Formats: sequence, C-alpha cells, structure tokens
Amino acid sequence: MARQHARTLWYDRPKYVFMEFCVEDSTDVQVLIEDHRIVFSCRNADGVELYNEIEFYAKVNSKDSQDKRSGRSITCFVRKWKEKVAWPRLTKEDIKPVWLSVDFDNWRDWEGDEEVELAQVEHYAELLKKVSTKRPPPAMDDLDDDSDSADTTSN
Repeated sequence: MARQHARTLWYDRPKYVFMEFCVEDSTDVQVLIEDHRIVFSCRNADGVELYNEIEFYAKVNSKDSQDKRSGRSITCFVRKWKEKVAWPRLTKEDIKPVWLSVDFDNWRDWEGDEEVELAQVEHYAELLKKVSTKRPPPAMDDLDDDSDSADTTSN
C-alpha cells in the first residue's frame, strides 16, 4: 500500500510556527522534530499510512518544540531559532506542496504590530513634547469676569 501525505495547515507567530496534521482517529503516530525539518507519520482510521517530511524555511529549536494529539489532528508547536522573524512560507524550497496550506483561521499579520505600536508611542511622545514645551502663559483678558457679580451678591 502506498503512503499518502496528511493534509497540513500551518501558521506563523513571533516565537513559534504551528502545524496541524489533519488526520482523524490516527494511530501509530510518530513526530520527529529536528533543527531543520519535521518528519510526521501515522495511520488513519482506514489503516492508510500517512507520511510528511518538511524541510523548514529556517532553523528551529527542536528541544523547545512539542506536539499535541487529539482525535481529529496532531498539532506541532515548533519554536523558532530566531524569534520575531516572520516566515513567508513553512518550507525551505519556494514550492508549495498541494497538501500544505496556510491556516487562515489562525493566521495573524503580527509582523506589522510592532510598527503600529511604535508609531503610537512616537505620536504620544510628540503630544507630550507639545504639552511640556515652555511657553508664556496664555492671555486671560478675554475671559468673562464673573467674580465682580459674585462679590456684589454676597454683600
């Protein structure tokens, strides 16, 4: 019987790359995470052997990576070697296998978050600078003088 690939979803985060091998009722599950690749194999409910081998886009920390199994899938949390570096793809080669897809339900464009935050901090700092700049006090001669009417009523 020939091996097949498990449908695989992935998404990127600042510290981890997440992969989900979508196999319901899997048995004989084996996950090998190395610094440059992952090897996944199992059997599905029909006894068909599934096998995926992925050469990573960049180096990972295999010792700080793990996998979690459920009845519907096997999810791998792979720690990036260089944190806060976005991966444009999961694979080393710029070729997208048909069984590999981006998990758009979990995808977030986190890379721009720091830039937005930095812009907000700079804007706030600019506002503070304007407020704290020493200027002569404003002229108050255009204000209504209610104090005279208050003094005459109290006498």
